Amino acid sequence: MAQGLKVVAIRHPMPYGDLAAQRVQRFATIEDLKIHQCTIEEMEEYEPHVSRGNIIYAGVDYEAILEAAENDPDGCDVIVWDGGNNDFSFYKPDLAITVLDPHRPGHELQYYPGEVCLRTADVAIINKVDSATAEAIQIVENNIKTVSPNSIIIKAESTITVDQPELIKGKRVLIVEDGPTLTHGEMKIGAGTVAAQRLGAAEIIDPTPYLVGSLKDTFITYPHIENLVPAMGYGEQQLKDLETTINNVDCDAVIIGTPIDLSRVIKINQPTARIHYDLDEVDGPKLELILTDFINKYKAELK
Repeated sequence: MAQGLKVVAIRHPMPYGDLAAQRVQRFATIEDLKIHQCTIEEMEEYEPHVSRGNIIYAGVDYEAILEAAENDPDGCDVIVWDGGNNDFSFYKPDLAITVLDPHRPGHELQYYPGEVCLRTADVAIINKVDSATAEAIQIVENNIKTVSPNSIIIKAESTITVDQPELIKGKRVLIVEDGPTLTHGEMKIGAGTVAAQRLGAAEIIDPTPYLVGSLKDTFITYPHIENLVPAMGYGEQQLKDLETTINNVDCDAVIIGTPIDLSRVIKINQPTARIHYDLDEVDGPKLELILTDFINKYKAELK
């Protein structure tokens, strides 16, 4: 962290395996994801932290997890609760930051526990303002002001970068997006879709004729997904179905819009372009300044 503090993240529970074995999990390297036999969904949450050099904990017993994080062998000055898509903190926060998606206007008041995150927010960030409509952004902003009038509002773009943009421009592409974002997240686009549109892909290939196994069932359950592939991988069979489906598709390249290096998990025969994205504030105070003020205030209180 720029302030010279040791940051440890704690992620909300994702109990897909042996709960006793997963009581307290610590992730510091990519190898740890294999050791703990993580599903793709778990990797999508842990890998971004680990790839930035951060430690992240998860598991089942959140009292024991907190104790382990506070006494992490690499040190711990600040704990960041990562609530994932909408889970509120299991620990009382000193600073609560909630990110809102204007591609889903109104969802911030329609789902539990996501609504709790908004109502308790000190800072409310409306993300993706560069790809959402002005009307949708206004709906979200109005809802923030209604139920969380004291929160600081920041509007931000989700700035996208592509490791190999030449694989997208003018090409026929298959897009693989974050699984939960498309399924129960109800989204029809993701970072890969935005990249394909902005970089001028010739065609986004419809994957439905190529689906196999469990992915066929996924598209029946979530028909709104249409021409994207959700990165489903809750077990070995789903991983095999995902790999086979991708490799069945006649395309020039595969856009990986998930937060993980999917080619490390499954074998993809086509060339792949990986998407990364960052927060870029365009209206309201910079998040870095808010964090700096918060840290300085905390340091002063300790004196």
